[in-house]
This record gives sequence, C-alpha cells and structure tokens, in this order.
Amino acid sequence: MDDAKTRTRRQILEVAAEILEREGAGAVSTRSVAAAAGIRAASLYQLFDDKDGLLAALAIHGFDLYLAEKNALASTDDPVADMRRGWDAHVDFGLRHPAFYLLMYGTDRPGRRPPAAEQASGLLRGFLDRAAAAGRLRIPSALAAQLTLAAVTGVVQTLIGLPAEQRDLALSTRMRDTLVDSLVTDPPPVADAGLASRALALDAALTTSAGAALPLRPAETALLRDWLHRLAR
Repeated sequence: MDDAKTRTRRQILEVAAEILEREGAGAVSTRSVAAAAGIRAASLYQLFDDKDGLLAALAIHGFDLYLAEKNALASTDDPVADMRRGWDAHVDFGLRHPAFYLLMYGTDRPGRRPPAAEQASGLLRGFLDRAAAAGRLRIPSALAAQLTLAAVTGVVQTLIGLPAEQRDLALSTRMRDTLVDSLVTDPPPVADAGLASRALALDAALTTSAGAALPLRPAETALLRDWLHRLAR
C-alpha cells in the first residue's frame, strides 16, 4: 500500500473511531464515514470493501489501542498480583472505550475474531505462564486463560450495559478475586525459599500436625526435628 493510501486509510479509521465512540457501531456506515472524512464513498470501498470490512478494521484498531496499554504494564516479581492488575487494566479499558470493546469482544458470526485478538490472548497467557512457572497455578495456563477471558469479558459487558451511575466496580473486584483465588495456590512460606526456610516450614508443619497421626514414631519425629533445626541454622 503506497503512502497516499496509507494516509487515507488512517484518516478513515480515525474518523470512523470518533463516530464509533461518540454514537456507537450502528452509526458507522460507509456513507457517514466518507462524508465525515471528506472523501468519496468509492475511495472507502477501495480500502475496506464494505461496512463489514470497515468494522473489522476498527476492531483491529481497538485491539491495537488495548495492546499498547497492556504492553506498557510493567511486570513485578509477584505474578499473581500482576494477574489482578491485568484484570483491572482490561476492565478500565472496556469502560473507557465501551463501543470499541463491544466491537472487539462481541461477534455477529461464530468463530469470527480479529487477528489482534490472538495477540491479546497471548499477553494473558504470558501473565498466567509466569504464575505457572512460579508453581502458583492449580490448572494448565491455557485453561486458566479461557476461564479468565470468559469471566472478565462478562463483567465488562455487564458493566457497560448499566447506566454509568449504577456501575459498581465492586462487582469486578469480587469476580476478579473469586476467579484468581480459584486458579492459584497459596504462596510458599518465603518467596526465595532456601534450605533453611524449607526446613523451618517442615518443622512448623510437624508442630501444627502434632495432634494428627504421623507415620513416624515419637523418637523418629524428635530425631527429624533435631535435623531440621540443624539445617535451619
């Protein structure tokens, strides 16, 4: 595509995006966009074929905006906290760009998703793979990603459907925490668990299990605890 066509395409998308965010997808037509952009409808058809092509391009544009924001999120040394931050950023984007969001995550045809949606899914998998590598996920990251996407898109679309004065972000927070808590395990006693801290953790477990039936004789338990205390020095 030459520079002139690239500039025209960008201009059309910017104008269409303004109409979309101001009036919703129903107001985006080839005629309205061409008129607002000051071009002939024939020029628009050459670049986007029809209204469906224009809306598909707008969905990709929306994912580009979304990915730019998500890529700007810095990771921390706590992958589970990053999962929660990623959820909150997703919800925030959807509520700031509701018309774009519905175009991005809704569909009028089964199996039809913009290519950029796969990049967004890849970012989500990245958060979850880090949690899995840290031993914090209860289930495979691919399944966790599907559950997370289903939950967060449901929350955003529910909130978008409510009048602004009735939107309560506590709904998002509660769903986020319920989902994340169901997906992750408790953290280890110490983030950087060395031999000493692991020995102390096992000694603590023996203490809390003192009333339970242990597969050791009392003398063996005492000997084990002596070894643990030596390892913990």
